This record gives sequence, structure tokens and C-alpha cells, in this order.
Amino acid sequence: MSMDSTSESQEDIFTICKENADKFFNEIEKSSPRYVQSAINLHQKNIEAWKNVINSTIAMEQEYAKKAGLQTPVPQATKKSIREFTEGVIKAYAAQNEIAVDAADATNRAINALDENTKAFSALNKNMLDSMLLVINQQKKI
Repeated sequence: MSMDSTSESQEDIFTICKENADKFFNEIEKSSPRYVQSAINLHQKNIEAWKNVINSTIAMEQEYAKKAGLQTPVPQATKKSIREFTEGVIKAYAAQNEIAVDAADATNRAINALDENTKAFSALNKNMLDSMLLVINQQKKI
């Protein structure tokens, strides 16, 4: 029997599972900051790209209108409609963000409740097992 198989046979399944669970969660914890930063970078690049698309389109259309000699005055009603539309989009975006933040907060509360319930359930199970073992051990003595 090799040295490795001897040391392996001395460890129980719970030790092996705990070590591997710890290893798994340590790797997740190490990668989380990189993952979050990547998502932030992607979001910022997306905003910048769309900003560039819109500004480039406006500049190109403006240049074509100027070269074609077109007059581009905007009636007051059109200005008002554009401004109201923009305000509506901004409000919708803010509401979307608020919903996303509220959903994340609710999820965090649910995860915290799960964690607390798991701890309480574990403690209850341990107490029940301890009580049963006490009774069994007392009966063995009789």
C-alpha cells in the first residue's frame, strides 16, 4: 500500500467534502472581483459605443444637410416632443435601475434568510441528534 492511499484511507468523506467545498468557494471568491469589473467595463463600453453611434449619426446628417443647403429649423412643438420623449426615456431608465436595485436587495435579503434558516435548522438537527444519542447511551447503561 502506498503512502498516498494510507493517508487517503485515514480521511473521512466529510473532511474530503469540506476541503473540496472550501477550495471551490475560495476560487469563486477570487474570481468575483474580476467578473464584476468585467461587467462594469462591458457596461461602460456599451454606453460609450451607443453614444458614439448617435453622435456620429447626428454629425453625419448635419453635414449632409449643410452640404445640401437644407434649412433645419425646428418648430416649437417638435422641440417640446423631443424633450418630453427624452425625459420619458430617462424616467424609464431610472425606474428600470430602481427595479434592478430593489430586486438585488430582495435577493440579498432572501439569501441572508436562507443562510440564517440553514444555521437554525442545523442547530436544531444537532440538538435533536444529541438528545437521541443521550437517550440511546442511557439505555445502553441500563
